[in-house]
Amino acid sequence: MDKNTLVGTLLIGVVIVGFGLYNRPSQEERAQAQHYQDSIQQVIQQKEAQARKEAALAEEAALADSTSLFYSATKGEETFTTLENELIRLKFTNKGGRVCSATLKEYNDQKHEPLVLFDGDDASLNFGFDGKMENVNSYRMFFETVNATDSTVTMRLKAANGGFIDLNYRLLPHSYMVDLTVQATGMQNFFPSSTHSMSIDWKQRARQMEKGFAFEQRYTSLTYKPVGESFDYLSETKDDNETVPEALDWVAFKNQYFSCVFMAEQSFMNATLDSRMEQQGSGYMKDYRAEMVTPFDPTGSVPTHLQFYFGPNHFKTLLASNDLSFTDKDQELEDLVYLGWPIIRLINRWFTINLFDWLSGLGLSMGLVILLMTIIVKVLVLPTTWKSFISSAKMRALKPYVDKLNAKYPNPEDALKKQQETMALYREYNVSPMGGCLPMLLQTPVYMALFFFVPNAIEFRQQSFLWADDLSAYDDLISWNMSLPLIGNHLSLFCLLFSATTVINQIVMMRQQDMGNNPQMAAMKWMMYIMPLMFFFIFNDYASGLSYYYFISGVMSILILWIMRKMTDEKKLLAQLEANKREPSQQKPSGLMAKLEALQKEQERLQKERMERMQNQKHNTKH
Repeated sequence: MDKNTLVGTLLIGVVIVGFGLYNRPSQEERAQAQHYQDSIQQVIQQKEAQARKEAALAEEAALADSTSLFYSATKGEETFTTLENELIRLKFTNKGGRVCSATLKEYNDQKHEPLVLFDGDDASLNFGFDGKMENVNSYRMFFETVNATDSTVTMRLKAANGGFIDLNYRLLPHSYMVDLTVQATGMQNFFPSSTHSMSIDWKQRARQMEKGFAFEQRYTSLTYKPVGESFDYLSETKDDNETVPEALDWVAFKNQYFSCVFMAEQSFMNATLDSRMEQQGSGYMKDYRAEMVTPFDPTGSVPTHLQFYFGPNHFKTLLASNDLSFTDKDQELEDLVYLGWPIIRLINRWFTINLFDWLSGLGLSMGLVILLMTIIVKVLVLPTTWKSFISSAKMRALKPYVDKLNAKYPNPEDALKKQQETMALYREYNVSPMGGCLPMLLQTPVYMALFFFVPNAIEFRQQSFLWADDLSAYDDLISWNMSLPLIGNHLSLFCLLFSATTVINQIVMMRQQDMGNNPQMAAMKWMMYIMPLMFFFIFNDYASGLSYYYFISGVMSILILWIMRKMTDEKKLLAQLEANKREPSQQKPSGLMAKLEALQKEQERLQKERMERMQNQKHNTKH
C-alpha cells in the first residue's frame, strides 16, 4: 500500500473519529451542563416556581368570579376516555380536554411492558383564548365529554351564554395519527373582532426509553420544521432555547426511537422553543416546552385543524403518515429519522433501507441481517477495492526504481529534483500515485451510510444477538458498579473486537509498505495504531450493532486483502508494466498528474528566484 492509500485510509478514519467526537459531548460541555444544573438551574427553578404561584393565584382569583362566562367549567370531577386501535392506546382527560397518556402496543419498555410515551404529569397542553372581558386557559377547565366512540371523542367547553368551544379528536385507523379540530359555536360576542388566533403551550418531559442514557441523549432533541424548509433542532447536549421567526409546519418532542409531533394545517407562528437537560438516573432525558400561536376563527366558520403523531421513528411509517396529514403540504416527517448528510442520506433512503427491509423480511435475526448487509456492501465496493489494491501493487513493483532515485538524490536540497524524476517515472509506467487513494475515498459514503443507519433503525431495538441483548445499545457482558473516566461502567465486547480487528488491519496494511527512514510515514504509522484506541473510547457506549458491523467489516477487509495478495504476482505485474512502458512522446501528463507537475515547476521557479536574490544580496554586501 502506497503513501496516498495510507492517507486515504487515514482520512476515512478521521471522518469517523471526527463525527464521533462531534456527537460526543465534550468534557467542557458536560461540566457546563452539570454546573448549570447544580447552580443556575436552581435559581431559575425558584423564579419559575414563584412566577407560577403568582399566576395561579391570579387565575384562581379570576375563576372565583361567579360572573365569569366559564365559571361553571372551573368546577368538576376528572374523568377519562380511551381511544385505541391495533397500534396505540390514548387516554384523554376532561380536565383540560387533552391527551394525558399514550401507550404503543407493539413496543416494549426496558421492563418488557407496553411502552408508555407519557402519562400523568409527564405532559401538559394548554389552549389559550383571549376574550373581551376575560381570557380562557383550557388546562384549568373541566370539559364535557360528548360523542365518544372507539376512535372519536369531543371535549366541549361550555359557556354560560349557551355557546361552547369543541376539541374534536379522531384517531385514524391503522396509524399513530390523531386529528384535532378546534371550533367555537355561539361565541362571537365573547371574542373581540381583533381575535384571529389562539395560543398553545405544550410541555413534555421526555422519558428515558433505552438502555444507555448517554447514547440515547445524542439522538434526543426538540425538532421542528419551518414551512418550505428542512428540519432543524435544539442542542442535544446542553440546555437550549430559541425563538423562531419563521412559520412552522410541526414541532416534535423527539426521543431516539419515538416522537410526539404536533402539526398545524395553517402553521404555527411566533414559536418559542425550550429544551432542558434532565439528570441521569431521573428516568427522563429532556424537559421540552413549545409556546406558539395558530389561526383561530371565533365565529366557528373555519375550524382550526391540528394533528398529532404519537409513534415510532420508523422511516417508512413516518413516510406513510405524510399521506394521512394535510393534503396541501408534505410534512416530511421521515426527517425525524436522521440518515446522514445529503449524499449519505440518499444512499440510505434508496439503497440501505430497501436492502434492510428485504433481508429482514426473510425472517432472519438482526445479527444475520447486519452480516449479510456487510457482505453485500463489500461486494458492491469490491471493484474500487481491487483498483486501489492494484494501484498500490504497481507502486510496490516500482519501488526498486524509486529507491534508486532516493540514492541518487540523498541531499535535502535535491528534494524537488527527486520529486520531479519520481513523477516522471510514474508517468513513464502509466502509474498514478493517487490511484490508491481516490477509490478508497469513493467507498467512504457507503460505509458512512451504515454508520448513520444502524443507530437510527428502530428495528434493531431490543433485538438480541449472541451475547448482546439489545443491538441498539451497548453490550455490557463485562461491567462493574463504579463509573471510570472515558469508559464508564462497562466494556463493550463488540467494541473490543472491532478495535482489535482494526489494529490487525493496520498491521497487515503497514507490512505492505516499507516505511524506511521516512519520518512522515513513521508518524502516520503511529497514527494508524492510535486510531483504534480512539475508536474504543468513542464506540464503547455506542450501539453494539454498529460495533458488530465494523467488526465483521474489518474481518472481511483482512480476508479480502489476503486473497488479493495471493492473486497478485508483483514480478509479473512489473513485467507487464515494462511491456506497457510509454514512449517519451506519449508521456505528456494529463489531469491530476499535469497539475502536480505544473505545481512542481512553479515551486522550482520560485526556488531559483529565491537563490538568485540571495546571491545578489551577497554580491551587494561585498561591494
